[in-house]
Amino acid sequence: MTKDQLLTRLSSTAASFTRRRALLAGTAACAAAGTAGLLALGSGGEQVPPALPAAGPRAHRAPNPSAYRLQPLTGYGSPRTGPLHSLVRHEPFLRLSGHGRTMVLTFDDGPDPRYTPEILYTLAEYDVRAMFFVCGSMAERHQDLVALIADEGHVVGNHTWSHPLLTGLSRRRIRSEMERTSDVIEEACGERPLWFRAPYGAWNRAAFQIGAELGMEPLGWTVDTLDWTTPGTRTIIGRVEHNAAPGVVVLSHDAGGDRTQSVRALRAYLPQLLDSGYHITVPRRRRA
Repeated sequence: MTKDQLLTRLSSTAASFTRRRALLAGTAACAAAGTAGLLALGSGGEQVPPALPAAGPRAHRAPNPSAYRLQPLTGYGSPRTGPLHSLVRHEPFLRLSGHGRTMVLTFDDGPDPRYTPEILYTLAEYDVRAMFFVCGSMAERHQDLVALIADEGHVVGNHTWSHPLLTGLSRRRIRSEMERTSDVIEEACGERPLWFRAPYGAWNRAAFQIGAELGMEPLGWTVDTLDWTTPGTRTIIGRVEHNAAPGVVVLSHDAGGDRTQSVRALRAYLPQLLDSGYHITVPRRRRA
C-alpha cells in the first residue's frame, strides 16, 4: 500500500464515518421528535439533533494532545502466560504466549493525525498488525482515524479518557474514564474494546475489577522504548532490537507530544525484526 492509497482510505473512511454518524443522528432526531410529539403536540420547537449523545461529563473540553504526558510509573505485577480466563485478573498480561518468535507492537495515547497515519502506512507496508491503546479525548476528536485503525485489522484498546493516574481516583471516576472511552471506540468501530491499559502502567485492584466488569483484559508491556522522552531515533531502535525476544510486548506512542522519532524508528526496526524471523502479531480473544 502506498501513502497515497492510505490517505485515500483515510479520506474514504472519514466520509463513510461522517455519513454513518449523520444517519444515526438523523434516526435519533426522528425518534426524539416522535417522543416529543406524543408528549407535547403542536409545540412547534425546532429539533436540532446532537452530533453525539450526551453522556454526563463527556462535554468537557478535551486536553491538548501533549498536556498529559508525564513520567510513567511501574505498578504492574509479575509476568503471566497462559490462556485467558473469566476470573478477575489482578495483574496485566506482560508477555504473550505463542509459537515461535512472536512479538507484539503497541502504541499509546492516540490517535493523532500528525503521526498515526504514518505508523499505519509503515505497518501496512509490511503487512503487520499492532495494538493501539487510544485515549477517549483523542478518539472523540479523530473517530475517522480510530475507524481506519480497526479497518486495517489492528486492535483498538482502551487507554482511559484523559490519561489520569488511576491509583489516585475513586472507583466512580475510574469507571467513567474507561466506560466513556469504550463508548467512543464502539461508536467509531462498531464494537467495544476487549483490552485496556492503565496510564503510566499504574494499576490497582479497582482498575482490574472495573476493566473486567466492562469486558476487557489488561495488557502491560515488557519493553518500554521511552520514546516519549524523545531520546533520539537510534536510541529507540536500539531499545527495541536489543530487547527483542519471543512474547515481548513493545510500548511506543503515536500521540502525546512530538512522535517524529517514534515514526522513524518504526520504519527502521520493523523490517529488522521481520528479517530476524520475528512474527509481529496481536493477541486474539473471543468475545463472550
